[in-house]
Amino acid sequence: MTVVDEPGTLIASPGDPAYEAATHVFNLAGPLRPVAATTARTVDQVRAAIRHARAAGLGVRAHSTGHGAPAGRPMDGDLLIRTRMDGEVEIDAARRVARVPAGTAWAAVVTAAAAHGLAAPHGSAPTVGVVGYLLRGGLSFYGRKHGLAANSVLAIELVTADGEARRVDAASDPELFWALRGGGGGFGVVTAVEVGLFPAARVVTGAAYWPAAHAPRLLSAWRRWALDAPWEAGTSLRVMNLPPLPEIPPALSSGPVLCVDGVVLDAESGPGTAERHAADLLGPLRAIAEPVLDTWETTTTAAVLDAHMEPDEPIAIAGDHLLLREIGDDGAARLLDLIADPAGSPLVTAGLRQLGGAYATPPAPGGALDRLDAAYAYSGAGVVMDAGSLAAIRDRCARVREALAPWDTGRTAPTFVEDSEQPQGHLSAEQIGELDRIRQRVDPDGLFRGDVTPNASSLI
Repeated sequence: MTVVDEPGTLIASPGDPAYEAATHVFNLAGPLRPVAATTARTVDQVRAAIRHARAAGLGVRAHSTGHGAPAGRPMDGDLLIRTRMDGEVEIDAARRVARVPAGTAWAAVVTAAAAHGLAAPHGSAPTVGVVGYLLRGGLSFYGRKHGLAANSVLAIELVTADGEARRVDAASDPELFWALRGGGGGFGVVTAVEVGLFPAARVVTGAAYWPAAHAPRLLSAWRRWALDAPWEAGTSLRVMNLPPLPEIPPALSSGPVLCVDGVVLDAESGPGTAERHAADLLGPLRAIAEPVLDTWETTTTAAVLDAHMEPDEPIAIAGDHLLLREIGDDGAARLLDLIADPAGSPLVTAGLRQLGGAYATPPAPGGALDRLDAAYAYSGAGVVMDAGSLAAIRDRCARVREALAPWDTGRTAPTFVEDSEQPQGHLSAEQIGELDRIRQRVDPDGLFRGDVTPNASSLI
């Protein structure tokens, strides 16, 4: 353990409890093993850690919750800074803005915003860190109405390689502000963000589950609805192979089930439209077969965090992801053959997230990643128990990728990427060249180069 010049800044080595705390990740399939690690709670501690790294000849890496840990590069020769910044979520209700310290998870933001009748463009899991999710794009259930979550970022506070604490927005440094929003990282250690909120006191949200035997008809009906669905609706359809655990209802663990979950907002035309849009979706599905469990209801925005039934404790997950064009009946059949296999699948969950709407046509240009031109985001993942289960998951993922190849756009959404070795592509060659130039300006020595995602630089 080393104490550096800022009080409370402890640089820990492997074997120290402080090292284990700083390197803790939510996705246990991506353990972090840097040379040294520290947990920073103040801007001065971040600056001190950067100075220490320079003096020791180490690169600098940053993370908060570690949900996306397997997608990062190895940390050989690096100092890891875990950001757990002091302070609470601050809501400016008049401006509809939240200031969020790095290390904060979405549950805190959703709760704070809901007290003012506002909502944030959050992810489906309450435990996900706000900063990483936002700056990697962010696919919210609200995204078909409000676009990628990165488009809602209004300002970013960070410490750059020169040790300076900066507040970056569209006026102060427009090109760095552009790069930070979806540019693949490697610009500094983010300590806080300001994100725009939107009015939403109540929504229709929930999940409905059917035995997977009904999957072909349900998927067909859902796809027909999704083709011209209102932008206020954002949903996903997944086949789930859930284990028989005490916290899982027996109806969901007795065999594969198909789940349709999501959120519907009221339209600008007035209250009550959310219920009508939800009925247009759910009525035909419920007519095909009665769900074994159905939680869709009109409720508060806080309930959106429960709709996707994400795990709330660390777990080892491996999987794959594609952005797809409209798959048609042929693609739907190929997909179901592999994820709704009656013989069983190693993928605990696999399916499609509805895109379109403001995802593809944002109201104004945003950062380096401000839109996704695809019909669906496919993702599939399994729980890694041992080498055998990992091999089975990877084999099934490869088979799904091969089956969906005719509809693969070749692009990906960064927050859905589960593995640094899987194909990634959310930036054009022109954007990558511009990002390299901006990194050279703010980090000429490449102190943060290890934090750059695999597809975001031509120089690594």
